[in-house]
Amino acid sequence: MEKFMDPSNDYPSYSAAPHPAGIAPQSAPSGAPVGQNAQGRPGKPRKAGWRRVLRGFFFVLLFFFLSGAGVGFFYYLRITASLPGVDDLQSYASQFETTRILDRDGNLLYEIIDPNAGRREYIRIDDISPFMIAAIIATEDKDFYSHPGFDLVAIVRAAIQNLSAGETVSGASTITQQLARNLLLDVGERNQRTIERKVKEIILSAEITRRYSKDQILELYLNESYFGNFAYGIEAASQTYFGVPAKFMNLAQASFLAGLPQAPSIYDVHNNYEATMARQKTVITLMYLVSREKNCIAVGNSSSRVCVRETDVSDAIREIESTNFREATFSITYPHWVTLVRSQLEETYGAQALYRMGLTVYTTIDPELQESAQEIVTRQVAGLAANNAHGGALVAIEVETGQIVAMVGSPDFHSEENSGQVNMATAPRQPGSTLKPLIYAAAFEKGWTPATQLWDVPTDFSPTGKAEDLLYSAPYSPVNYDGNFHGLVLVRDALANSYNIPAVKALERVGIYEDPEDPNREGFVSFAQRFGLTSLDRPGFGLSIALGGAETSLVDMTAAYNVLANQGVYVKPQTILRIIDQNGVTVFEADQPERFSVLAEEYAYQLTSILSDRTARAPMFGASSMLDLPFEAAVKTGTTNDFRDNLTLGYTPKMTVGVWVGNPDYTPMISTTGVSGAAPIWHEFMIGAEAAWPGGISGVFRRPAGVVDYQVCALSGTVPSESCGARKLELFAVYQAPLPASEDLLQKTWINSWNGLRANEYCPENAKEVETLNVRDEAARRWILTSAAGNAWAKRYGLIRDGEPVYFTPTESCAPGQGGASLALTNLNDGMILSQDSVEIQGVFSAPDGIRMASIEFGRGVDPGEWYVVQSWNDLMIQSVQPLATWHIAGLENGEYTVRLLAMNSNGGTAETRARVRIDRPPAEVMEEIRFFETPITVYPAETPYPDPYAIPTRDPNLYDSLPTEDPGLMPP
Repeated sequence: MEKFMDPSNDYPSYSAAPHPAGIAPQSAPSGAPVGQNAQGRPGKPRKAGWRRVLRGFFFVLLFFFLSGAGVGFFYYLRITASLPGVDDLQSYASQFETTRILDRDGNLLYEIIDPNAGRREYIRIDDISPFMIAAIIATEDKDFYSHPGFDLVAIVRAAIQNLSAGETVSGASTITQQLARNLLLDVGERNQRTIERKVKEIILSAEITRRYSKDQILELYLNESYFGNFAYGIEAASQTYFGVPAKFMNLAQASFLAGLPQAPSIYDVHNNYEATMARQKTVITLMYLVSREKNCIAVGNSSSRVCVRETDVSDAIREIESTNFREATFSITYPHWVTLVRSQLEETYGAQALYRMGLTVYTTIDPELQESAQEIVTRQVAGLAANNAHGGALVAIEVETGQIVAMVGSPDFHSEENSGQVNMATAPRQPGSTLKPLIYAAAFEKGWTPATQLWDVPTDFSPTGKAEDLLYSAPYSPVNYDGNFHGLVLVRDALANSYNIPAVKALERVGIYEDPEDPNREGFVSFAQRFGLTSLDRPGFGLSIALGGAETSLVDMTAAYNVLANQGVYVKPQTILRIIDQNGVTVFEADQPERFSVLAEEYAYQLTSILSDRTARAPMFGASSMLDLPFEAAVKTGTTNDFRDNLTLGYTPKMTVGVWVGNPDYTPMISTTGVSGAAPIWHEFMIGAEAAWPGGISGVFRRPAGVVDYQVCALSGTVPSESCGARKLELFAVYQAPLPASEDLLQKTWINSWNGLRANEYCPENAKEVETLNVRDEAARRWILTSAAGNAWAKRYGLIRDGEPVYFTPTESCAPGQGGASLALTNLNDGMILSQDSVEIQGVFSAPDGIRMASIEFGRGVDPGEWYVVQSWNDLMIQSVQPLATWHIAGLENGEYTVRLLAMNSNGGTAETRARVRIDRPPAEVMEEIRFFETPITVYPAETPYPDPYAIPTRDPNLYDSLPTEDPGLMPP
């Protein structure tokens, strides 16, 4: 304040103006008027003018300061006038108003009162272990003994963090502030995140600190805190968790309990063990850091400081990890459900305030459906005991509202042997193949349709989905559940039958994460956030996520499927219908939940059509299975590695139901799948719900106006071409269309047989029109050419025939210089008549890329069906005309013959030139033995082909060892 009262503090300093060299400054005569120089002209009173400006500036600042102080003072008076007194804090404590949790019909499920009231004892601070005092101070308020009830530095730091984050990420509340908030502020203010509420807290905290000692504040805080597991107050908590009085808690026990009051529903050692253990590690680490910073931790109830060493940290962690925690038992109807609702109430109203509010909470649970679900899960899981399956869960959601109408967390809540207290409806587990519909949904947004072609063949993927990473890691090579590969499949069949390789290809197309070079290219992880699968928002996922290699909860997966049932609209799962306070005033009403359109309704309907298509899923699941209901329903199963989890998720137009079967401790089951484990539960519950739910759950899925039918080729999914066999109708959005007929699987194509490119003016010499397979997937080409399964699949659909070369539709045409091989039979011409015993064949054969094999062959007729080798060469080129072979024709029957010069390159491409000649020799006595190349063979009648070793079919696989095949009748062009 003093600097504002002293004008000199606000004036800038100025140096004297310099004078020309050799000229001394002149002063005004003593008789000159003020403000005039020696010549009597007016002077420049610069100094006085600056002072007036600065004085004015000062008074403006003073005005604003006094105005702000006045406003602040009146604001302070207004706030303090509304604050409760702090004369008797004890009168605010331990005043319970029962909160009642009901089902949707008003039946009482649980009353939230002080659960330890029967043995609860308010204890003095001297009866609390110094370790507990040190733990709570290090965790909640390390400067508790030195600040005036609030920490101004922490408040400023929290404000900066919140502004930077754009949301509240830090509260900076001291122990005293927490006590003031929980005891003195009403329910409405307690959960506001406003400056006014924070100011009230600060004022109340300062007043509490002025009137009460630090030990009194800490004593009241520890006696009024809720520690979870129905333990209210530090004495009840110590007895509940460890069976010892609070006075005798050790360091490890204190570090465990001190971490619970912040979020007791989250840090629940029975339902969220890992998070609770992590919290204890955080607390003991904080104790160590504060102990080191402050030369041990001072506590008010002991003259000795609490010192925590590094060895104490590790010892405390080991002790807590080895503790067998006791669990309080109370009679609760639907305990998993009540616990979930209670945790949400705690999150909204505060764990420490919930007992004083006297709320009546109507939840969304339907008692009839809930009883049915619990009975079915318990009975069906019991029947799976021989398969080592002991856990099960079910979630049912009303489609339109998102209300959870049934939720079973385990077959038996009280079964310690099978971890019945763990709510497997909310616990994170791998979803298996139930994630696939969402992956295809993301692919639909990138242009795919139910008729998109996918090759289900052996494929090596980069584990990360990035091709360059395959150079540094082993490939990811998924297989199908049935161990087979199914060739070309369309998206409808791939999803309906849950084929794995197509799903991985879909994820590869979508991408796992955003493309950093294209921020508009959304990856699957971000896409899944729209469906409420927030647990997937972390780095490090690979393509295995397509088969469920991630973790999410059954509730979240059921809500994600509800998007498909709800025409692409996400509704956050609802648990509470309405809340009424102790005065009968409705403080919350679940009228219409917030709805988010996260997927085009056309895509949602296409996926629903696939998941409800019994015919499409019959190859994998059979014509009749537990997935079939007496009414229309879409459904998908999932099974994880080693049978650790299996799921069934499905929906009708009115209800979405998810079922999980497995073991909470991840123990593998024995040959239990989504069909045999979870599906029977889903099937039975859905049939029961149809009868129990008002109006039933069945109906007809609404078809959006933007969905149209196209006739497509059943095998390829394209507009039918001349070569198309079976045809079918498929669903498309109005802005989609099937591939044109020119993309059908079988095509007539002019190719250059040497290089496999489309023939054009640059390669006319080896051009021919052939039937080609329109297969661009290299893995699929390899599968067709080199595997018995691929060969059999192609033959089954008439795509290849024995004894004929296989040509794939080229994607490129010849360019200049790509003409291929040069071959010529220089002394044989079409129509030439041969009458001698033998003919010397002359010619040339060469190619820019080399010739791996060449041969001269002959066959009977103009277009022989079988060929016989006269001479062959490997890795040889003849670039000038010279004799190539001698063709011994004695003993051959007169008639038309074709001679060809055939060449093959290292890629399997071929080129040939032919000459059609006529043998017309005079009749002669047929010898029993003639010689070809000085080797005797037996002469057979003309109709009988020469046998090996000299009558060698040119398609013998030994001539094509660069492309091995399991079928000698199959070879590339």
